[in-house]
Amino acid sequence: MRLLNLPLIAVLAVLVSGCYSGPVNINDDTTAAELVQRAQEASDRNRNKLALEYYREILARFPDDIDMVCTAEYEIAFIHYKQRKYDIAREEFNALLERYNTQDEVLLPPQYKRLATIVLERMAEKSK
Repeated sequence: MRLLNLPLIAVLAVLVSGCYSGPVNINDDTTAAELVQRAQEASDRNRNKLALEYYREILARFPDDIDMVCTAEYEIAFIHYKQRKYDIAREEFNALLERYNTQDEVLLPPQYKRLATIVLERMAEKSK
């Protein structure tokens, strides 16, 4: 009986170790687009912690690329929304929307304003 459990234990150990993700190592020459792609792939696999690391790396490395900043800020807020961390998500969506309350709004990607507004409306409906 114990010999039969040994392969099962080995398989479980491999699966559990595969779920562990320490700090992600990102090459210095990785582009913002590549980071977004990796973050989206991680998010699609419900590896939200890893996705957040990639999006935060975009904010750190590309603070002057407003399209990428808006993308990262929206996606970070949306991950928190999916995790039901509504207070955090609400703050992050509102901070993103503040960017659009300036004369530079025309320079910002319009889709994130609309998407953030939609999610905030959903959150308001759920809290009623």
